[in-house]
Amino acid sequence: MHKKIYRHFLIIGLFTAVSLTWGTTWMAMKIAVSTIPPVFATGLRFLCAAPFLLLLAHYKKVPLLFPSGQWSFQIYVTLFYFALPFTLMIYAERYTPSSLASIIFATMPAIVLLLSLLLLRERTSIQQILGLVISISTLSIILWNEINTTGTNQLRGMLALLVAVLMHAIMYVQCRKRCVGISVLSYNALPSLGAGALLTLAGLYESPNLQNFTLQALLAIVYLGVIAGVGGVLAYFSLQQITKPFQASMVFMVFPLIAIILEHLINGSCVMSDYSLTLLAPFLFGIVLILYRFPEYLYRKPKKNSVQNSVKT
Repeated sequence: MHKKIYRHFLIIGLFTAVSLTWGTTWMAMKIAVSTIPPVFATGLRFLCAAPFLLLLAHYKKVPLLFPSGQWSFQIYVTLFYFALPFTLMIYAERYTPSSLASIIFATMPAIVLLLSLLLLRERTSIQQILGLVISISTLSIILWNEINTTGTNQLRGMLALLVAVLMHAIMYVQCRKRCVGISVLSYNALPSLGAGALLTLAGLYESPNLQNFTLQALLAIVYLGVIAGVGGVLAYFSLQQITKPFQASMVFMVFPLIAIILEHLINGSCVMSDYSLTLLAPFLFGIVLILYRFPEYLYRKPKKNSVQNSVKT
């Protein structure tokens, strides 16, 4: 009885931690990029996360390298799961409200399902197809409305976020075949270090001025690296191990709402229009239809030290 109660509290605690982490990273990126150039900021973010991930890997005696024959794919992970998409995300925050950015990224299940249908010929249900149509169509209306309401300046951020989502979704699908049995720490530790070093050096061409960096921006970088980059990943991985896949995936329903509430609390109002906010209900309903019967391989329980290729923000 006590074990059952403990398990319920653990699930609630992990779900809350992941939801809050994923929901607050968007505002943290907005704060960081306000005074720190995006490439340099993303590099610092991964350099903050890498030491903790490397220490955890050493403590757990987890190999840093992928198995022989997968080393080239580890480079792809470094570039196309970490370096490029996360840079695009924080770059987009210069032009896009954090609330809208979180909604765009919440389409990840829909994009993964679409790629699974197109690239892998995965079987699906009418319910999932309906959810795919609802979520993609409502997101399109939201983006169109926001462009017409606030001007085309947001278009840069929207496109950057959509490309980042597509990159993550492609890597997500590819990892189905390539990353079975690979530790979540192996998947994150060395790629984080590589992406951090690469982006920090590349960010020097942005001519970052250390005197312009605010304390809030630096703290936001540390938060993104340590809390989101380490704590958020491990919390979601642990949540997937002890609960049903659908319950864990409900994080995608919650974190956009947290991002919207946080933006309202900080700015005094939500930057998105009321019409776009009303469309959030059918958008999230479409995501629920997709997640309720997601492709079986995406719901596979991770073995000990295996990778469940979850979406990090």
